[in-house]
Amino acid sequence: MSDVFFVGCGPGDPELITVKAKKLIQKAEVIVYSGSLIPESILKLCKKGKLYDAAGMVREEIFELLYKNAKKDKLVVRLHDGDPSIYGAIKEQIDNLTKKGIKSTVVPGITAFLASAAALGTQLTLPGVTQTIIVTRAESRTKVPKREKISELAKHKATLIFYLSVHLISNLVKEAIAGGYKKSTPVAVVYRASWKDQKIIKGTLADIAKKLKEEKITRTAIVIISDVIDPQTYEYSKLYDKKFSHGYRKAKKSKN
Repeated sequence: MSDVFFVGCGPGDPELITVKAKKLIQKAEVIVYSGSLIPESILKLCKKGKLYDAAGMVREEIFELLYKNAKKDKLVVRLHDGDPSIYGAIKEQIDNLTKKGIKSTVVPGITAFLASAAALGTQLTLPGVTQTIIVTRAESRTKVPKREKISELAKHKATLIFYLSVHLISNLVKEAIAGGYKKSTPVAVVYRASWKDQKIIKGTLADIAKKLKEEKITRTAIVIISDVIDPQTYEYSKLYDKKFSHGYRKAKKSKN
């Protein structure tokens, strides 16, 4: 029996895949992948393996494919967009494989919120603005604990990042304002980050819902609420400050 590899292939740009992920895809004998979320150019890296689209499968069908092929000692890859550890549902798959005596290996990938930050050309943490990132999703059919409701998370005034939630933008806005964000707080929505048809919509909590409606964006987008998107002021990093000492450099003395 061989391991099952849970592989993140990045946000969409085929050049943002890791070397390790690329090698596994090229050698794979079986690949179970996440539907339209995986670019065709990445699937084409699979030279000899058989491809299975998981979009139309249920949990049990996916597990059976992974298990029976790993048991036959085939190189099996469960291919995820972005990074498998963020909303990838890998824990349940790994646990079920473990019960059957199959080991799993997770290969990380660049996730969409990092590709979104790159597209925006900004930092998600900024001295004097926020040092905290909260990654979450809006409550819909999947419930969240009361402590994780948007209005509660908004109280931290951190950089608030949403997956799988752009279609609920009106509720995001309402809850963020209820939690303490000003209506003037910048919001950026990055549609299909790093893909050729990537689109960036920027606004504030006051107007972002209207802008998204005009653009007809209802899926496959990251929502970021934070002053880091358009900071009025911020502080320079102390790490490179000439007056700041650390383990690799002593502070420069004043020449006065």
